[in-house]
Amino acid sequence: MTQITEPAAPDAGAAAAARWRELDAELVSPAYARYSDLVVERAQGAHLFTVDGRDVLDFGCGIAVTNLGHNHPDVVAAVHRQVDLLWHTSVTALHPRAVELAEALVRVSPEGLDQVFFCNSGAEAIEGAIKLARKATGRSELIAFHGAFHGRTYGAVTLTASKARYHAGIGPLLPGVHHVDYGVTAPLRRLFAAEVDPGDVAAIVVEPVLGEAGFVVPPAGFLPELRAICDAHGILLVVDEVQTGFARTGKLFAVEHSGVRPDVMTLAKALGNGLPIAAFLARGELMRAWSPGDHGTTFGGNPVACAAAVEVLHVIARDGLCDRAARLGAATMERLRGWQQWAPLLHEVRGLGLMIGVEMREPDGSAARQACKAWRLAALRRGLLVLGSGTEENVMRLIPPLTIPEAELEKGLDILEEALREVTA
Repeated sequence: MTQITEPAAPDAGAAAAARWRELDAELVSPAYARYSDLVVERAQGAHLFTVDGRDVLDFGCGIAVTNLGHNHPDVVAAVHRQVDLLWHTSVTALHPRAVELAEALVRVSPEGLDQVFFCNSGAEAIEGAIKLARKATGRSELIAFHGAFHGRTYGAVTLTASKARYHAGIGPLLPGVHHVDYGVTAPLRRLFAAEVDPGDVAAIVVEPVLGEAGFVVPPAGFLPELRAICDAHGILLVVDEVQTGFARTGKLFAVEHSGVRPDVMTLAKALGNGLPIAAFLARGELMRAWSPGDHGTTFGGNPVACAAAVEVLHVIARDGLCDRAARLGAATMERLRGWQQWAPLLHEVRGLGLMIGVEMREPDGSAARQACKAWRLAALRRGLLVLGSGTEENVMRLIPPLTIPEAELEKGLDILEEALREVTA
């Protein structure tokens, strides 16, 4: 058995970081695909501080989780208050924080979503949502979209269709799942005409903005058309707001841009600003298809995580972070599009709010995958962490904290521009 020894003190710099990496390689599953080999010991706001003394700007937010920045003081204070009172009950008893959070979520969610189930991750929220959809409708079939990412557990990864390797070697997957093209409804109508009777479909599961596929924003009419199709056939519309939720796109939830009301909505990531908590909301008549014991969780709705989430919602509203994300996102995309004049690899800049994707393509139209990776690594060398994405791995995604000071946002964009000039040279 390997004995874990504390690596050298942080002031030993590179040696300490190297030792942590060695232990990680020896002891931690290789399943994790990491965006960097930074060894982070603390963080604050938009900054990651490493054991070897680096200060790195974070434009990834733990994949759209720390929307309020790392260690937001109000969330930290809420967590500390709760830690001194109660950590855990599971389903052995009720506790006030879960009820407070449920009330807060119902108050700010699209009309009609009036009951909440708490869990721990986005994948769990998706699993619960599709389980509820089948139970409430008595139907078996599920529709998802090419490019979608909904998680890695079996039901969630079956709905996922952003990278073939997510399905490699793990079949058979969940039966009754069908995929169609995103952003248009003609393929869905063809599916109903030729392969799947809509009367057998329990739910259509959709991201209001494709995340893993490279922050693809659908045409304005797409979600309303899906809503109409669902209404015509008694199908539930499940909207996955795991990555888009909590002011990231300039609205509290991205579905609000369309005015569409979902039947079920899944939440996670930024809900706890880093603490593991997730939820799905549904209309009460759907939730009541379940009897006590039909679904459950051990850690979902943990009191400490719920206290953090209540404060997250309070800070977003108090500090006007939806409007701030919309304003800073528009200015950022305008600056990025200006780079297209001298960087022909920048094929498209797209997004909503501070959820921004920059797609790179070669002159022949092929995906500029290596250039995108080189750009990301050049930025990291200069002290900026950014994340890649896209089904062809040729999209840079920018998801900085919604609270980032404007001077720090500009500094990060300056680094990104310098890195791009290096790559395009």
